[in-house]
Amino acid sequence: MTRSDTRERVWFVTGASRGLGRAFVDEALAAGDRVVAVSRTIDTVTDLDDDRVLRLPVDVTDRAAVFGAVDTAVERFGRIDIAINNAGTMWSGFVEEFDEAQVRAQMETNFFGALWVSQAVAGVMRRQRGGHLVQISSIGGVVTGPTSGIYSASKFALEGASEALAAELAGFGVDVTMVEPGGYWTDLYTGMGFTEPSDDYAQLRADIAEQFADASIDSEPALAATAISALVDSDAPPLRLILGSAVLDAAVDAAKQRVDTWLAWQEVSRAAESAVPAPGGRVLTE
Repeated sequence: MTRSDTRERVWFVTGASRGLGRAFVDEALAAGDRVVAVSRTIDTVTDLDDDRVLRLPVDVTDRAAVFGAVDTAVERFGRIDIAINNAGTMWSGFVEEFDEAQVRAQMETNFFGALWVSQAVAGVMRRQRGGHLVQISSIGGVVTGPTSGIYSASKFALEGASEALAAELAGFGVDVTMVEPGGYWTDLYTGMGFTEPSDDYAQLRADIAEQFADASIDSEPALAATAISALVDSDAPPLRLILGSAVLDAAVDAAKQRVDTWLAWQEVSRAAESAVPAPGGRVLTE
């Protein structure tokens, strides 16, 4: 798991102005690499005056702007070795409470924004026959629960696309990793959106609040940055990487429960399949 290539690398980091994104930028610079720092508010960051940093104010939901930013990055530094899809937002509420605008707002950044970045950098990495695309997903992309349904939907969607993309790019020497963090002290929570509470869910909402009243202990973003450094330094990076002990245990428990359920119902599952020729002798083609 040790990096064999010691040359200076180029990082492309979204959501780079604060939180995890800023920690990733600092980690890259500490490693002696160059960084393309992308964020809608990156111009407000006053302590990144370094000739190794290219700051680009971009809204990742604007596909054309994303492709333009990637082109600018390549024009400046010649390549992109590591792309970290970190920009994200969070909406909280019971699924029934969401209106259309809120659902679309959640998906626009967390899924579509990440997808546009993935498409743009995939072309660069494919042509240069190498690179590492890191998708900052969430433990919410592995397991979910009440009030996290739409947020998790955005992360589940990202993971589905990313798993396919990893297989599509593998032959070009490009790695894709989905990173699934637990809680970190960022502005994800302070900037979180909320649905209009329904009285019908009042008791469930109170029960959840009580359950987590003493459990809001998160970690410093620098720890996540250290983990990302180990990830991108690896010559054999994994498809998925969970960050945090508690969320790792939760993910393992959830995976075991799924396997147990699948096996408990395997008689029904297997009986539901019996291959037959296409109806009416039709030939199925693409």
